[in-house]
Amino acid sequence: MAADLQQEIRRSFNEAARDEEHFPSTIDPRIYHVKLLAEFLGDLDQKRVLDAGCGKGRFARILKERHPPVSVCCMDIAEAMLRAVPAGMERAAGSLIALPFRDAAFDAAYAIESLEHAVDIETAVAELCRVVKPGGRVFVIDKNARQWGRLETPHWEKWFGRRELEKLLRRHCRQVSSRFISYWEDVEPDGLFLAWLAVK
Repeated sequence: MAADLQQEIRRSFNEAARDEEHFPSTIDPRIYHVKLLAEFLGDLDQKRVLDAGCGKGRFARILKERHPPVSVCCMDIAEAMLRAVPAGMERAAGSLIALPFRDAAFDAAYAIESLEHAVDIETAVAELCRVVKPGGRVFVIDKNARQWGRLETPHWEKWFGRRELEKLLRRHCRQVSSRFISYWEDVEPDGLFLAWLAVK
């Protein structure tokens, strides 16, 4: 990714950190995104988990509240977002296409509505998988390319197809599945959101 584009994305999210309405610090723990993440990651006691593109750490906050022994590392490109991450959590500034961690550093990694900002999706998926231990879990929620145009997006944002991301994950993971999801478990998915679940 060109350095100037990465700087533009960082600057945009540093500015967006002031917008609590559209970039909130918390999330309703009842939404299906949260439930599916928690179910898929399973027992988190004494585990180390990466929240890749964490924003203000809203998902990490819930995981930590539910599993106090878990170690969650919140990583984001925008330092202003990281300042809103709750105290007591590890924070790291970095890019999804060059994660600042050693190989197999985590038991699991997740990217919820952040992979779309990576620009180089292939490299970002490889990086997510690289930092997870063999047998560890990789979890992604993002928007479906077939629904492109439904929402206003910045010029760099990329949505991807269900099979496209499955194929990229299969390069690094032995089990990969995906499903359409909605914010609420009792609401039929409308095709906008997909979840990809992988085991390395």
